[in-house]
Amino acid sequence: MTEFTRAAETPHRRRSGGPPLGPLAIVTLALTVAGVLVLTLATGSPPDPFAAPADVAAWYAAHGPTIRVGAMLQFGAAVPLGILTASLYARQLRLGVRVPGPVIGLYGGIAASVLLAVSALVTWSLAMPGIDAEPVVAAALARLAFSLGGVGYATGVGLLVAGVAVPAFILRLLPRWLAAIGLVIGLAGELSFLSLVFDPLQMLLPVVRFGGGIWLIAAAFLLPVQRARRAPGSREE
Repeated sequence: MTEFTRAAETPHRRRSGGPPLGPLAIVTLALTVAGVLVLTLATGSPPDPFAAPADVAAWYAAHGPTIRVGAMLQFGAAVPLGILTASLYARQLRLGVRVPGPVIGLYGGIAASVLLAVSALVTWSLAMPGIDAEPVVAAALARLAFSLGGVGYATGVGLLVAGVAVPAFILRLLPRWLAAIGLVIGLAGELSFLSLVFDPLQMLLPVVRFGGGIWLIAAAFLLPVQRARRAPGSREE
């Protein structure tokens, strides 16, 4: 057997279907949490985006530099989320998942990444000096940023988590309990769109945002690189 043949038959780490999933998931959640903490600790609780326009505009005008830092971190979180999404899709294809789940997850993750980035840029624009001169415009942009980074992001992340969890549950690519939790988070993400009308359901948004981030970290480390070979004609095969 030649050296070339041995090299061809020996599995290599770099053939894992993309960059390491775990670090990408950790960076995504870390930047997301950092952005929220910056705004919360430095400015107190942000006003309800549906509050009086004058109150919303005054808050953005009073905390411009801090809000810009928070928006920067949120925009930064969107980038590794997109890379993580593409890498998860490639990993699932490598594992032989030939069902709609990976494509659904790819769509959801890319949508979440783009919506989070746009929400961060809208928030950044609200932190510019003089925003309090047009309270109605400021309030409208604040609501747009909230809807994009809240409901839009949660719905996309829900699809991403579900797109990984459903095939993983059926094919036993992840522990059943972890895949089942992913199904619950995915469902919560899809139901979050109801919060556009029913305000109490806004409680689903942080559940999906942070719970989904933690779940993606666990799934990223536990999702196998290769599926175990099955005997021909086996029931699972």
